[in-house]
Amino acid sequence: MYVALFESSHGAVLQPLDESGLATGEARDVGASGLAAAVAELEAGHPRWVWDDTSRWYPRLLAEGVRIERCVDLRLSHAILRNSALTASSTLARSAASSWDRAAPETVELTADAALFDFDGPAQLNSAEDTLAEFALQRAAIAGAADPARLGLLLAAESAGALVAAEILYAGLPWREDVHDAILARHLGPRPAPGVRPAKLQAVLERLREALDAPTLNPDSPPELLKALARAGLIVRSTRSWELKKLTHPSIEPLLEYKKLARLLSANGWHWLDTNVRHGRFHPEYVPGGVVTGRWASKGGGGALQLPKQIRSAVVADPGWKLVVADASQLEPRILAALSGDRGMAEAGAAGDLYAGIVASGAVATRDQAKVAMLGAMYGATTGESGRLMPALTRAYPRAIGLVETAARAGEKGEIVSTRLGRSSPPPGPVWRTSQSEAYGEGATDADVSRARGQARSWGRFTRNFVVQGSAAEWALCWMATLRGTLDELGDGAWLTDSPHLVFFMHDEVVVHCPADAAASVEAAVRESAAQAGRLLFGAAPVTFPLTVAVVDDYGQAK
Repeated sequence: MYVALFESSHGAVLQPLDESGLATGEARDVGASGLAAAVAELEAGHPRWVWDDTSRWYPRLLAEGVRIERCVDLRLSHAILRNSALTASSTLARSAASSWDRAAPETVELTADAALFDFDGPAQLNSAEDTLAEFALQRAAIAGAADPARLGLLLAAESAGALVAAEILYAGLPWREDVHDAILARHLGPRPAPGVRPAKLQAVLERLREALDAPTLNPDSPPELLKALARAGLIVRSTRSWELKKLTHPSIEPLLEYKKLARLLSANGWHWLDTNVRHGRFHPEYVPGGVVTGRWASKGGGGALQLPKQIRSAVVADPGWKLVVADASQLEPRILAALSGDRGMAEAGAAGDLYAGIVASGAVATRDQAKVAMLGAMYGATTGESGRLMPALTRAYPRAIGLVETAARAGEKGEIVSTRLGRSSPPPGPVWRTSQSEAYGEGATDADVSRARGQARSWGRFTRNFVVQGSAAEWALCWMATLRGTLDELGDGAWLTDSPHLVFFMHDEVVVHCPADAAASVEAAVRESAAQAGRLLFGAAPVTFPLTVAVVDDYGQAK
């Protein structure tokens, strides 16, 4: 059963629908005050709720003590169906842009690497007619798709992910402000007055200034720092740590230390603590589908997708509770092995450490080489150590390397590629295509040709990684969706925050907050959900997705 939910001038309207999106009964206007009770009543029948945007509706239901099992997030689903190669001939895909379309990132035009990151679009309110018409279009697109089952799984997982994101935002990650303050004091010194550097940061700065003979240096200004380094005979193109580590000079050690401490202060210092932690909880604000590959993004200043190791000890379980922290080991290489059906690579990962398995196969000599070579294969690094190792990796795992190489060649030609479940990459924009066309026309210069080739290779790197990163994001969605259902069963009817529940997610890692006596059951659920995600995506493929799981009192103990 489907039930559409949309706003009216009086509050909210509920409309039963059939599989194709046609109304099966009278619409029911429940007003604003009666929404939660009406949804709770109908939820007993296990409907799939149909609404424009989970982030608009679900938080208000959670605030009134109502959880739902399933939904169709029309805006997230529209973005997939609009661009998927599986639905390219559908009416939805061929229709003119509407309020359901998110604003595409301008960075996709020429900067392929930037296209792997997040973008936001308008979240406009849609009328009842818009909502019902959109749902009908989506159902027709799925029915006529080249592979409806794959696409249906993707849309269900995407919508379930939106529910997870809303529940994590509601529940929050347990956070000890006193522990966080003590961590900052240990690394930076006591909390300073506004506008004053902490004592330990200032002491490192004085050492840096002395080493560079620059008594007024402000290292927070990259141009000023580059000039000071140049005066000391250190010529670098940027102030990034990886480039600075190549240099030998008395200033490098304090400079790297300063950058590390300054990053802690700016990203998770006292201002972050004051702004983002309320009543012992940090409430991560995720944006499901906020990256073109399907990965989540985050909004606000909280940094929901990154918690530095320095502050993880501030994430402390409530008394009588535990944190179950799980991360998928070497997820993207395993996804590549499953996508390509490369049995040799699958066997390399069967014992646990895929990189060690690659060494054991004789493809490369060391684990570090295996990691560098695999990352190069997935991200398109063709020079240096990675480029040198690629021929050996290709000989050992021809199907896996062949898959990403094929995806890269497609991107270089301006073609799209798709993930396991059918999310497709955006095509390059008109500026890219014009640049490619003009490079081979009359009057083209060597510089035009070189620039066009560079742009083609850049887009090829994007599509090479798109198929792997996007499929890994689908695995993670299936993992969380399955785990969410099992945790609800373990809760046996208890409210979300009174039972085991997800409190954090970061690409291939989840954190569950649970009563201590349920920790063993939660750990088993986390592991089985990962195995189930693998089966959902790849059936009986001989690829394992092992987890590292820790049951801890604070997040810092898990690493």
